[in-house]
Amino acid sequence: MIRIFKTVDGKIQSVEEKQEGCWIALTAPTENELMTVARDNGIEPDDIKAAMDDEERSRIQIEDNYTMVLVDVPTSEMRNEKQYYVTIPMAIILTRKAIITVCLEDTDVLKSFIESKVRNFHTHMKTRFVLQILYRNSTMYLQFLRNINRQSEAVESKLHKSTKNQELIELLELEKSLVYFTTSLRSNEIVLEKMLKTESIKKYPEDTDLLEDVIIENKQAMEMANIYSGILSGMMDAFASVISNNLNIVMKFLATITIVLSIPTMVFSAYGMNVSGSGMPLSQSPFGFTAVIVFAIVSSLLVALIFSKKNLF
Repeated sequence: MIRIFKTVDGKIQSVEEKQEGCWIALTAPTENELMTVARDNGIEPDDIKAAMDDEERSRIQIEDNYTMVLVDVPTSEMRNEKQYYVTIPMAIILTRKAIITVCLEDTDVLKSFIESKVRNFHTHMKTRFVLQILYRNSTMYLQFLRNINRQSEAVESKLHKSTKNQELIELLELEKSLVYFTTSLRSNEIVLEKMLKTESIKKYPEDTDLLEDVIIENKQAMEMANIYSGILSGMMDAFASVISNNLNIVMKFLATITIVLSIPTMVFSAYGMNVSGSGMPLSQSPFGFTAVIVFAIVSSLLVALIFSKKNLF
């Protein structure tokens, strides 16, 4: 899908044709759309297709006719009716007349510009626009990281009452999201550091300060991701041990109950043997049956008391 936008009097508007200082947004584009935009703007086909590869690494590439900045952006997806987070590549290409973005999805980073949620941005100020996109990208990482933290706290509260594996699986998925975020943020940091040294990216006086703000936000997101990842990893190990310990307690309790109940079973089994009654103790007494039952119960209670003192119940 190809959409073209341009800011007019400080407001973003959708336009039908390419104009000077416009923004061409390619979202999940077809092969023909990619080739058309590449041909009209003098871009190498391999460069404009880079964002279509999920495994493409973040980088900055400077050519004679354009500059391409490829970064990873966060996005969410539903798995097993739960919301988890991954990263996908997004290419930002600066040409002489327009700025082009290429992404597999309509991400929240670009939606905020389309819906005019970002102040003071203009499509004709291309380098400033790039930095604003990168700044918004870093803030989206921070927002998603806070969502991950809230989800992990909700799962933690469930784990206090549950011995099932579902909660541990949810924590594992969240930890995978944090690994994706940490890796992508580290790659983005390399790109941002290189942009800071690239004079062609900085065109306006405030751009250097804005780029430094982007780097700070990215580092903050990376530190937060590392902290949450460490907490989540420790939480998973702790609750895995708790679940294993709970299982051991249940098995110990069942084993103790089995031993206690086996005593009456052995006594009654002995008296149930098909042998001469004269050889059985108390077999001739009218109170023999009662005495055997009392003996079995007292023996079981005695063993239960011993186990109780040893904290085996």
